[in-house]
Amino acid sequence: MTDGPLIVQSDKTVLLEVDHEQADAARAAIAPFAELERAPEHVHTYRITPLALWNARAAGHDAEQVVDALVTFSRYAVPQPLLVDIVDTMARYGRLQLVKSPAHGLTLVSLDRAVLEEVLRHKKIAPMLGARIDPDTVIVHPSERGRVKQMLLKIGWPAEDLAGYVDGEAHPISLRQDGWELRDYQRMAADSFWAGGSGVVVLPCGAGKTIVGAAAMAKAGATTLILVTNTVAGRQWKRELIARTSLTENEIGEYSGERKEIRPVTIATYQVITRRTKGEYRHLELFDSRDWGLIIYDEVHLLPAPVFRMTADLQSRRRLGLTATLIREDGREGDVFSLIGPKRYDAPWKDIEAQGWIAPAECVEVRVTMTDNERMQYAVAEPDERYRLCSTARSKLAVVKSILARHPGEPTLVIGAYLDQLDELGTELD
Repeated sequence: MTDGPLIVQSDKTVLLEVDHEQADAARAAIAPFAELERAPEHVHTYRITPLALWNARAAGHDAEQVVDALVTFSRYAVPQPLLVDIVDTMARYGRLQLVKSPAHGLTLVSLDRAVLEEVLRHKKIAPMLGARIDPDTVIVHPSERGRVKQMLLKIGWPAEDLAGYVDGEAHPISLRQDGWELRDYQRMAADSFWAGGSGVVVLPCGAGKTIVGAAAMAKAGATTLILVTNTVAGRQWKRELIARTSLTENEIGEYSGERKEIRPVTIATYQVITRRTKGEYRHLELFDSRDWGLIIYDEVHLLPAPVFRMTADLQSRRRLGLTATLIREDGREGDVFSLIGPKRYDAPWKDIEAQGWIAPAECVEVRVTMTDNERMQYAVAEPDERYRLCSTARSKLAVVKSILARHPGEPTLVIGAYLDQLDELGTELD
């Protein structure tokens, strides 16, 4: 037993004592392989998942580093079965590799023949594969590159994609650093993405993810398709690109509900891309409208399912996902890993806050109670329904009004999960 800031539990949760003198060092050590689930005042909860471990492995971390971080900072002995599971899970990444063969095209190469035998016998994967070239290599239909990766991840053998990318249509883009320069973490994020070919950059809100995208575009020097959540975000991207790069307004097109411009750099909204006309996603043709050299997915945790399906056919294009979190409401983090790419860079918000690039945040947890009637409903509800009941507890309305009364005249943003609850709160606050 030591006086470390972590408590590592056998259910793969990791508790971090925030006020401990080693808390910052421990947070930095576990950030590459543990996902933050809850962050109340005194104890933060992280979870070690297979996907988090594979993201860490793809970023260059090995099992020895993960085990060492847990053992070094843990207050109590780390459960041995958990350590064994970590080593086994991380060893699964990369035993299968997608490689471009000069003679045979796209191939799946195994570093463990038994794993390849398992894959060849899988009824959903086998139809995507072609002839077996040798005991360790099988041909993959090029159109199935994305779907093969999806299925391999689902059966626990995430493939390392080393098949490379097409350059796309060349279009010169350079950063115009007059009076500003890339921050160190922005440069590292762009470099890490480019070295990996495709993947996701995770940065906190306000840290300049758009600038990372611009830096990636400058590296690509090619036509770029940028997908954003809405028109407002798209126009913000356009303003930033004009201000920070050599691009002019005429080189940047807007593909939204109002305009349908396709230019060397095109910014499209998810809503338009996924809009159906007579049951068809006609705007998905935008992906094939030019020989794109780079596709950027802004707020990749909000990527709609139809775009996932199209992205499965775009595996030869460089793809950059930008987000402040890899957690998705629909649980499809694995599809982001398979189709966009693994996490290439993740800057802890505490580090960026300490450098003065984002405003410091004070987080306070306020707990509320349920009424007797709500508790009874909760007791007999299904697991999914329980979350909604907790989220919409009546006592929250009074607490929000009490908090607002303590901060009169201050700009306030209230975020909730359910529109009817927010509508009711808005009515009471008017």
